[in-house]
Parts: sequence; structure tokens; C-alpha cells
Amino acid sequence: MENIKFEVIKKIAETNFKFRELKNISKLDSNSPPSVFIGSKLRYPLVNVGILSPLERDEDAWVYDDEKYWADNNFEINDVIRLRDSLLNSRFQSKVQDSRLNKKFIQIAQEIAVASKPVDIEIELKRRLNLGRKKDRVVTPHGMRAPLDKAKITSNVKIHRKVDKVMNDEIKASEGIEYLYKNDFNEYTLNKILSVGVLGLKKNKRLVPTRWSITATDDTIGKNLLKQIRDYKWIEDYELFFGEFMGNQYIIFLFPNVWSYELFEIYFPGSSWNPSQEIKASTDFESYEGRKNYASNTVGGYYAARLPILEYLNNVKRQASVLAIRLETPSYWAALGVWVVRESVRKALKKKMEFASKEELIDGAKKISKIKYGFDCSQILQKSRLLEMIRTQKNLVEWF
Repeated sequence: MENIKFEVIKKIAETNFKFRELKNISKLDSNSPPSVFIGSKLRYPLVNVGILSPLERDEDAWVYDDEKYWADNNFEINDVIRLRDSLLNSRFQSKVQDSRLNKKFIQIAQEIAVASKPVDIEIELKRRLNLGRKKDRVVTPHGMRAPLDKAKITSNVKIHRKVDKVMNDEIKASEGIEYLYKNDFNEYTLNKILSVGVLGLKKNKRLVPTRWSITATDDTIGKNLLKQIRDYKWIEDYELFFGEFMGNQYIIFLFPNVWSYELFEIYFPGSSWNPSQEIKASTDFESYEGRKNYASNTVGGYYAARLPILEYLNNVKRQASVLAIRLETPSYWAALGVWVVRESVRKALKKKMEFASKEELIDGAKKISKIKYGFDCSQILQKSRLLEMIRTQKNLVEWF
């Protein structure tokens, strides 16, 4: 698998050399990973719909848009940037409700987004390419943009029959996501399908900007998992997890208690979201009942970090109160989107320690964060609403 990474990056270098006059490109015979991007910068309900493709057909096109593969194979920030910068976003404007109409470009974008394999496509552009990456907390970046003039799919599009089923069933989008998730479709595939407006009741179908569809998918799957988790017994020990990926370090505490969740994000100077000289922090919290409103401080990272934790609890058939601390270090110098959060937490959940008491857990966490990450987490623990709640609530057990 390592040689795929090498081959693709070599191919990108060759393609970039061949198209040194990038701005003069007007026609492409390429393939999409498959990947479609719905932008959220226009005045809603107007959106930009973009078909993402490398500049030339590539038999490994899937690797340009496979976050799970990047994480499993420990890609570095530069590897991902190189892949994403060499994608062209050929885009057109649309209204979100247009997903219900038989408009040619929309249909092409939908077919690409729901495909299970890369799709061959011919593209003609209206104007020259616009180079340069935009920074976003939720979305994976991509490099080049240009307005679409003509597009044509030139291969058979393979759509999984279960995807076909939910597109044609008269069910809510959340039910469609739940059904596909239970049938082993991961959140990356699901947010793509949700974004192109093929899920939901016919009257409600609409395009969803990619940044919203990512968080909506994480949240929808999370809420479905919570329905089961709230009925499970508490974990038996006090559990601590820690790990890192691409300069994002996570320390995750699990307490034997009813479900609640708190996330602290600490941004060190020089990390992707903190150009200042001071450490910055944000936090969000939910109690047993869950949140009524959007986690506006830690935004998409809140839901992306929560999902793998809920998957872990569902796998062990237990519930817990969960405190997660993210340390975003200067090594994470380019924002790549919340998939990094999700996969960093997954890596952390593979390293587990168990303790007999809350005091031992907290003591162990302080030592690990100090020794491994050079960070004293005492101050955060003092500010934690979750720890305060655990400290002050009388469990029924204590009353009897």
C-alpha cells in the first residue's frame, strides 16, 4: 500500500510538470475519486457545486479523497496537501432546492457523489483556473477552482444497491443515514451522499453544503448510537486513552457514570488556528440528555471527536462520562478538516490504561500529559463542568 502513496505523489509531480501553464487548461479527460464539493460561501440558498478531479485520469484516483486510508497509512500533512492541491474543483452555481429538478449538471454531480468507484469524466471550463487553498475548520482543502462549462460522464457509474434503495425510499434523511451506517457505510461516504440532496423525503430533498453535511452526519450517527448507549451499564473501571496524529494529541478520560461528554481544545501558538503568541482554548459540553443547540465553540471538532468515542462505547456495550482534551500543537501547521480529529481520536482509543479510582485516573492523566506531551492539564481539570458534576452529584447508590 505504501507504494500507492509513492506512485500517486510521483504522478502528481509529473502532471504538474506537464501542465506548468496551469492557468491555460480548458479541457480535461479525467476521473473523480468520486468526490463532489458543495460550497457554503454564497448567499444561501445559492451554493457552488463542484466536481473534484485530478488534472488527468488516474487509476488510483480514489486515494485523493480517502481520509480513512490516509490515517491508516500515517500520511503526513504534506502528503495530504499535495494530493488535495492537485485536485481541480470544476464548479457551477445552483439553488439548494435544484437537487429535486432534472438539471444536467446536478444529475452529474449526484451520480458522481453516490458512485462506489471512481467515475470517468470529460470537463470543459469556462474560464482560467483559480489557484490557492482556502482554510476551513471542518472541510478537507482542495487546490484549484474554475467555472464549469460542459461535463460528461464517460464510464458506467457503479452505485451500491443499498444506496440506490435509500435514494428511492420515501424516508427521512436521518433514517437513510442510520440504515446505511448499520450496513457498514462509513461517515465519509455518508456525508458525501447527504450533501448532494438525494436523501430524505421527496419534498425535503436539497443540496447541503459539505461543511454542514460533515457535521450533520457525525451528529446523526452519534445520536443514533446514544439511543442504545444510554441503556447500557456503566463501565467498570476508570479508563484513560491517549494518542496523537499529525500534531493533534488527545487525552480521553472515561468515568463509570451516566453518559455526558465534554471537550476541551487547546491551541498552542503556531498551530493551524492560532497564529498568536498565547495559548488559546475552547470548550463545549453535553449532559445525559444531549445538546439542544450547535457546539459553537469547538464547532465540527466536537461531533467528530464524539463519534469514535460513541462507537467505542457501543462496541463494549457500556456507558460512561467522557472528558476529552485535544492539544493542537505547532506540528499541526495546516488545517486539513475535522477528519483529522476523528482519526486522531480513533488512534488514541487504541491505547488504554485502567485505574481503580477517579483520583488514580486523574493523577495518571496528569503524569502522562506532562511526560508525553509536556503539558500540565491541572487547570483544565479545575474548569471541567463534567468533573464538577461527578463531584457534586449524589448517586442513588449513596442514598441507600
